[in-house]
Amino acid sequence: MKVVDLRSDTITKPTPEMRRAMADAEVGDDVFGEDPTVNRLEDMAADLLGKEAALFVSSGTMGNLVSLLTQCGRGDEVILGDQSHIFFYEQGGLSALGGIHPRTVRNQSDGTMHPDEIESAIRSDNIHFPRTRLIALENTHNRCNGNPLSSSYLQNIKDLAQQHRLKIHIDGARIFHAAAALDKPVKELVSMADSVTFCLSKGLCAPVGSVVCGSKDFIAKARRTRKVLGGGMRQAGVLAAAGIVAVQRMINRLSEDHLNARKLAEGLASFEDLAVDLEHVRTNIVFFQIARNDLTPAELAEKLKMEGVLLLPTGPRQLRAVTHYYTGKGDIDYTLEAFGKVLA
Repeated sequence: MKVVDLRSDTITKPTPEMRRAMADAEVGDDVFGEDPTVNRLEDMAADLLGKEAALFVSSGTMGNLVSLLTQCGRGDEVILGDQSHIFFYEQGGLSALGGIHPRTVRNQSDGTMHPDEIESAIRSDNIHFPRTRLIALENTHNRCNGNPLSSSYLQNIKDLAQQHRLKIHIDGARIFHAAAALDKPVKELVSMADSVTFCLSKGLCAPVGSVVCGSKDFIAKARRTRKVLGGGMRQAGVLAAAGIVAVQRMINRLSEDHLNARKLAEGLASFEDLAVDLEHVRTNIVFFQIARNDLTPAELAEKLKMEGVLLLPTGPRQLRAVTHYYTGKGDIDYTLEAFGKVLA
């Protein structure tokens, strides 16, 4: 039976070109800085994002944690969204491992935090308070409909951060999706960030890894942080080789995933039993709600699974679908036909 897996873009597998690159990769000891393939990926990533240096890490969660631990000390405070991946899905690592205090601000439906609310959360210089050090943003914003944050909004936050002498970290797991959706150079979307991460293993199809980018001084410190977290890899070039192919081949095709997500969203919106906010479908993530009371997300997901379509329940009435390299137009048609069957 045909299977269309829309649970996440994390399910993507390396392309044949990536597998060949991995097999042929020149390697060395990356902890000694001697893996030429890792060094090449890091140089490419830094140049791509307009930063001085970069660091290859095993995952987006590690990249965010390395960044926060490098930017903040124990007892410091980071301002971040109440729906952010760092706050919601990373097991409280900033507190558990770094002693960093999270100060949450409400995420709006488009993924932004209102600048006035961010400013209200910044601590004054008072012996009773932790010191605010960092503002963490997410672009695109996973739990907020996969929305991209605009360069004008990001610049507003940069102005606010500079006024209060704060640093900015961007969780850019899907930053290239944001650039494609906004038709902006990715450098423009991260120019205000003191640190930024992006994932190779989601829409870019590499099997493992993320990259942290920032200044040379920041990356030198981040490399020490990565080591203490157990992230010092040895002959990691076999992984970095796939990442090189990812940034060379996959970035320019992401708009195809956005078109497929829009097609899926419009198709889902045609079912009276489903509700989709089409205004917020701007990248490769589609959230939708069940508009009837006799069917739960888990039940709908199970019925669709029997038809060969995999989706992720994400709330009491909500499910999520994510398009990626391995979902074409025909797969969207197949998915909508499956919905027609199970909702009949």
